[in-house]
Amino acid sequence: MTADLSVQGSTQGRRILRLYHFYRLSIGLALILMISSNLDEQLLDVVHIDLFRTGSWVYLILNIFIAVLVQKPKHLMQLFSLALVDVIFLSALFYAAGGTPSGIGNLLVIAVAIANILLRGRIGLLIAAIAAMALIYLTFYLSLSRPAAAAQYVQAGALGALCFAGALFIQGITRRLQVSESLAEQRAADVANLEELNEQILQRMRTGILVLDTQHRVLLANQGATQLLGRGELTGKIIDPHCPELVKRLQQWLHNPTLRPDSLQAQADGPMLQPSFISLQRGEQQHTLVFLDDISQIAQQAQQLKLASLGRLTAGIAHEIRNPLGAISHAAQLLQESEDLQGPDQRLAQIIQDHSKRMNLVIENVLQLSRRRQAEPQLLDLKYWLHRFASEFRSSAPADRQIHLETQGGSLQTRMDPHQLTQVLTNLVQNGLRYSAQKHRLGQVWLRLFRDEVSDLPVLEVLDDGPGVPPEQEQHIFEPFYTTENKGTGLGLYISRELCQGNQARLDYKPREGGGSCFRITFAHPRKLS
Repeated sequence: MTADLSVQGSTQGRRILRLYHFYRLSIGLALILMISSNLDEQLLDVVHIDLFRTGSWVYLILNIFIAVLVQKPKHLMQLFSLALVDVIFLSALFYAAGGTPSGIGNLLVIAVAIANILLRGRIGLLIAAIAAMALIYLTFYLSLSRPAAAAQYVQAGALGALCFAGALFIQGITRRLQVSESLAEQRAADVANLEELNEQILQRMRTGILVLDTQHRVLLANQGATQLLGRGELTGKIIDPHCPELVKRLQQWLHNPTLRPDSLQAQADGPMLQPSFISLQRGEQQHTLVFLDDISQIAQQAQQLKLASLGRLTAGIAHEIRNPLGAISHAAQLLQESEDLQGPDQRLAQIIQDHSKRMNLVIENVLQLSRRRQAEPQLLDLKYWLHRFASEFRSSAPADRQIHLETQGGSLQTRMDPHQLTQVLTNLVQNGLRYSAQKHRLGQVWLRLFRDEVSDLPVLEVLDDGPGVPPEQEQHIFEPFYTTENKGTGLGLYISRELCQGNQARLDYKPREGGGSCFRITFAHPRKLS
């Protein structure tokens, strides 16, 4: 014996069960009203009047208890027992009321049909079979005591056939409805999953996406937009006070959509952003879709390609340049050693010598960019390594140059190429000492090693007490060939940042409180770098 129980536990199944309870209570009330007004004697050819009246009261009272107690059946047997009791009582009333002329057989057909909504398969047909056999048997039993009842066999057989037909028809319709409901639930789940996937994709996109209404209120902002703009939650807020430059680009685009908007920088130390706008028409509402692309990486890649090309070009002509340059430098040196050379000519020879060295240094730095080797990270104990670096640097530094070291916390480890770290730190320390000596008699640099409380990563700060970097130059100091000195090449800080990035570290600049500069190296976690 098998049955499909999916409807039983569903919301629709509970609604059908409540309808079944209501139907049986309505039949019971109708029967009680009939016997209370003695209509049963007038309308029905009741064979056993006392049995009919007693059965009607019992049927109503029993259905009241069943409706109260059976709200959420957990087992198939509960539904089967409910349908079986209903068929038995209606069959008894069918017999007491005189058989098919009473019309109670039609109520039995309806009860079987409703029961087959809840009990499908063979167990539903079993209820139909019990009802059909009850109709035929009770008609036969009535014909024994009332010969006139023998004419009711055809009607009783028709009612029994209707029980089976109704059961099969209802089961077929219910099965189709179940398939449709399952398909609808599956489609709804697919749509919900697709919406969730689209939401995740939208939030994880690096491109910032904003949707603005006509009042510049943010209707939607993904995570990329909030990060690029350097703001918190923007949804529901007016964008004007948070990013006036973006609003200015939007106004320019509204006046002439064919023009490409200029790039902007939402925050002082933030990336360069390229905005683009698209109109969205939603019914009568006009919205604007804003895309924000970080073009800093594109510019950096273009810069790297340019430097790589420059490096290859320099490598190709280095021999042709360095030989004449070496000859010029040697000739200038010989001129300086000549006793016949006068003071002004000595100065000219020194200028030639100095600029020859500068040209040679530029060539060396550019060649270093083109021939830069791949980083070979090693597990470093930064405290031990930094103490050794400071000791070696002090041993070769002049007396008017001092380096101070301060370390905090326990063991601080990272993975980095020690030779490249030495190159980076040497460049930063020499720059700090040089600028500190411009402002003070004694050039000093402080090295401070600690663990960042937020990221839990090792951090090394190189601080000096020099004049610092003017605010308008801060965003350019890591650009190649950018220098504020006549003798500088503008490649030191650029190479240092590139070496840090090659080791998954980060080099940043921030002004030092009280004057001076602070270059901060944020190292990678030793387990995250391979």
